[in-house]
Amino acid sequence: MSTETEAQSRRREQRGWVWYDWANSVFPTSVTTVFGSLYLTAIAANAAKADIALNGPNACPADDRLRDCDISLFGLQFPAGSLWGYLLSFATVIQVLVVPLMGAIADRTQNKKRMLAVFAFSGSVATALIALVAGENWQLGAILFILGNICYGTSVAIYYSFIPDIATGEERDDLSTKGWAFGYLGGGAALALQLVLVLFGDSIGVDESTAARIAFLTSGLWWAIFTVIPLRRLKEHQPAHAPEEGTSVFSAGFKELGSTLRGAKAFPLTLAFLGTYLIFTDGISTVANVSAQYGSEELKFEQQVLITTILIVQFVAYLGGVLHGMVARRIGAKRTILISLGIWVVVIAGAYFVQAGQQLQFYLVAAGIGIVLGGTNALARALFSQMIPPGKEAQYFSVYEVGERATSWLGPLLFAFMAQQTGSYRYAIISLVIFFAVGFVLMIFVPVKRAIEAVGNTVPQTLESKA
Repeated sequence: MSTETEAQSRRREQRGWVWYDWANSVFPTSVTTVFGSLYLTAIAANAAKADIALNGPNACPADDRLRDCDISLFGLQFPAGSLWGYLLSFATVIQVLVVPLMGAIADRTQNKKRMLAVFAFSGSVATALIALVAGENWQLGAILFILGNICYGTSVAIYYSFIPDIATGEERDDLSTKGWAFGYLGGGAALALQLVLVLFGDSIGVDESTAARIAFLTSGLWWAIFTVIPLRRLKEHQPAHAPEEGTSVFSAGFKELGSTLRGAKAFPLTLAFLGTYLIFTDGISTVANVSAQYGSEELKFEQQVLITTILIVQFVAYLGGVLHGMVARRIGAKRTILISLGIWVVVIAGAYFVQAGQQLQFYLVAAGIGIVLGGTNALARALFSQMIPPGKEAQYFSVYEVGERATSWLGPLLFAFMAQQTGSYRYAIISLVIFFAVGFVLMIFVPVKRAIEAVGNTVPQTLESKA
């Protein structure tokens, strides 16, 4: 195949690849951030109400809110309002156990495209089926969310592992930032359509509960339909490995995973970059997750303002992702990440000084978050792809994906601790600066070029003089 034909083939795959960011972003945006917590908490509160009716008022004091009343599972009791937090924690633990194994199996069998299809479509089905959850059956919703979360995490890890297959070292920053930006645009578009029904559904006889169930259904359909595009464009770049005689695919996967974990010690610079990334991405995810609470509790904004803020972040993040790609082409990915982390510090400081009730100030902070939200992680994803030993892409990206979730409790813990100790969400939000400051300092000392060379990859020209 000629060089020109190879380049055309790569571009075709790249154009298809970015559509999976568009397809899967509906899960973290609509399902996890917006509708999942609100709807499943309401269903759990219905179960608490039914328990009161069955067991009398002693089951929950009459003057308490239903979300503060207990529900039970396997003999354990906890407030209905705590369900979502426990569910996210449990889903993360399950991901930590499952996703790396699936990544090892993907690398072992080299059936990455088929596995992407299986997990993407399975996750979309689980998401759509949450629409069937009604009344008091929060347990079904919890099971479906956990299944969807596992499929989402696994499919994303496999999706990331295609980067070295479809992009040269020179193309990865641009490809990753475009994909991330496109993902925010897709997640924002889906959420905007769903929120129209939530806000104006009463005029056509659709209540909030029904609108949320429709949102789950449309999220599953969105994820499935747009997944077809990358599956049609992507190729299997290596032949599938023949199964080892007397060895199941799962035992082979465990063997491959064990080998990778032992071998990772030989690449301390890759692990150093991963550790640095896990620090600042924890700050990023915490800011994204607590911004609505900060706006509601500290700044006293109504729900409509918070919804508008979410949409501003989503759509500005598209522009931010594209902008990060443009800057990285000129000054290199590492320097661009450092600039982005500096902007994060400024944005959080701005959030600290926003006055209660001042919508414009809050919207400006949201726009600032959007500018750096997608691009920082996108460039980190591209850089990490350069530091992975060839043939181990799915496994390393599984560790990357799981590590991001396994450490994501540190930021919320610091935020909650500071809010409790000081009685102010302002001190809680400003405390998150530490994740970006530490990440900035550590990133300075990560020798990106040496890390790429250590795994046997070629340092791209964009990093040769700029990393």
